[in-house]
Amino acid sequence: MAPPADSEQMTITVKVPKELVAETLGVMYRSAICKRISQGASGQRIELEGYQGIEVQLQQQGQNDLYTAKLPMDGGGACQWHLSNVMFGVAYKDPTHFGENVTYGAGGGVTVMFDHNRPLRSSGLPIKVEGDLTIKKDYYPWLSEAFLGGYKKQISLAGEGDIYLMYQALQARKVYFEPVLHSGFIVYSAGPKIKKEGNYTSIIYPDGSFEADGRYGPNFRKLQAIRLAAEE
Repeated sequence: MAPPADSEQMTITVKVPKELVAETLGVMYRSAICKRISQGASGQRIELEGYQGIEVQLQQQGQNDLYTAKLPMDGGGACQWHLSNVMFGVAYKDPTHFGENVTYGAGGGVTVMFDHNRPLRSSGLPIKVEGDLTIKKDYYPWLSEAFLGGYKKQISLAGEGDIYLMYQALQARKVYFEPVLHSGFIVYSAGPKIKKEGNYTSIIYPDGSFEADGRYGPNFRKLQAIRLAAEE
């Protein structure tokens, strides 16, 4: 990696609510010159683009809630690295606020692809956007208890879609992410204590309603409807 001084820059900005922290950026560069050699199912040689991952810390801008990182689009060097994708997000600053031994679970993440290569950790199809990317999404605190395979209590961010929202933004030079945390609308879940058919995870919503229909996590649309009804 030897970015040229005149490389175009990708600017990643995250607006971080006070209860949360910005996670480290996972940045992936790829190279069509420095190949990665793999083997197919029948032993044939397969050449793939080489890749190199780095971690970058977002930096707070003054005393406000905006955190930013600038990444060279052109990684330079003999391999002519180019920026392929970034993974970033937010997590709870202090999970023990929700109880002793509570740890952070998942949610609040974003993956953005800047080329046609899939990130190493990805599922589903990306949302394709033109130009710069602005993401503003609602999130709810989700306190879950699991009993099978060892007790575990976690606080996660329940949002729309998967743990990581995934986008493809081929022309972007700016990415802005604003997670909107609705702290007053907490959802609880408790997994089964005995593994047998018909034992499902119980989910209790902020309005006191209850579900145990085989769903692993909260119904995001239901959370949105509960909040909007309460705010009317």
